Amino acid sequence: MTDVLVLGGTGWLSGRIAEKWADAGASVTCLARGGRPAPYGTALVTADRDQPGAYDDVASREWDEVVDISSQPIHVAAALDALAERAKHWTYISTVSVYAENGEPGADESAELLAPAGPDEEEDYGRAKARAEASVRAALGFRAAIVRPGLIVGPGDPTDRFGYWVGRFALAAGEDVLVPDAADRGAQVIDVDDLAGFVQSVGAERWTGVANAVGDPVPLERLLSDARGVAGHSGRLVVASDAWLEEHDVAYWMGPRSLPLWLPADLPGFWTRSNAAYRLLGGRLRPLAETLRRTLDDERERGLSRDRRSGLSRSDELELLADLR
Repeated sequence: MTDVLVLGGTGWLSGRIAEKWADAGASVTCLARGGRPAPYGTALVTADRDQPGAYDDVASREWDEVVDISSQPIHVAAALDALAERAKHWTYISTVSVYAENGEPGADESAELLAPAGPDEEEDYGRAKARAEASVRAALGFRAAIVRPGLIVGPGDPTDRFGYWVGRFALAAGEDVLVPDAADRGAQVIDVDDLAGFVQSVGAERWTGVANAVGDPVPLERLLSDARGVAGHSGRLVVASDAWLEEHDVAYWMGPRSLPLWLPADLPGFWTRSNAAYRLLGGRLRPLAETLRRTLDDERERGLSRDRRSGLSRSDELELLADLR
């Protein structure tokens, strides 16, 4: 039986990865702080990766596969120190945010990465992941796979980005919805379950290398249209320019008071990364409409009018619509 250690295993993506391995018949151990249950069919080892000795209970075993998703380089380095010699294969989940430039459409895994943060610079998400990648390569060489997802979407998404649109269209029903200027904008998403299946498959094959785990580029206008259709929205789309939205303190991409997935016009490379390696390795990309339907079901269950981590509240949106008119 394949012995798999998932560092995490109780979160959104890591939990689905643990489930995929368990479904494949592996013996799966999840190492996590214990605030949430481990998936059915897996074992939980409670440990805090911020504390010394976090890996003591798992460091005496040999592992066929170790999966790490951490964005904290210090956690990644400590796990490698404790476990690298006992792992036959290691999969690190990174991000396309490690790339230094986002202006070149179609760039592949060979594109330049972000430089390390300087002594007086804050280490942002992309640089932290790039540093963690470097630790994995240094410790494991040809025993590691590095998977770089783009925007992960689907049921349970804790960031509230992708679900904002299909949820907002459903909430608005026959009323107006504020949208950004979608000209020359787009998105590149991957369903969380497609990504989890890919991570399990490269681990099972002990594939080594780097792969962008991203979907096909989708024009933002089409994504909004598909989300609107799935939600059954019959109101108007009211388009606001970049300048108007910026003047009214509406943020790009994510976070409070934002229009999720809306990107500045000068970042075409961010949503057009090459996914040739992912496809060559058999990565699944389910239809966008299927992911939108799954997401809408989840949005309805969680509450269409709930407080969100990303997007506009409906009341803020209505005020903006009134100002725009």
